Amino acid sequence: MGPSEHRERNAERTTERPLHICPECDSGLVYPVDWEAAARDRWSVSLRCPSCEWTGRGTFDQDLVDAFDAELDDGMEAVLCHLRELTRDNLSDEIDRFVGALRADAILPMDF
Repeated sequence: MGPSEHRERNAERTTERPLHICPECDSGLVYPVDWEAAARDRWSVSLRCPSCEWTGRGTFDQDLVDAFDAELDDGMEAVLCHLRELTRDNLSDEIDRFVGALRADAILPMDF
């Protein structure tokens, strides 16, 4: 990647598209690296896309940042839901293996 490409990929974000959508690859996984109040009802936000490594910074209206925050909350809830499902499935598999080992007399007192 040449220097001009790097500047372009890290350019100030100026569009009012949803902040979780990457302007480079259209991935919906953009997340904030840093944000701080910039002015009344405006936020300065540094963003990163894990799909294409795009980074950018911009100053955005409160409404756009609120929508981004809601999208982040929804994403976190989805991740936690999947984590709970995986945990339950893994525990169920462990229990099944343990019960099978008990039934096969494959567990001895020295295993504990």
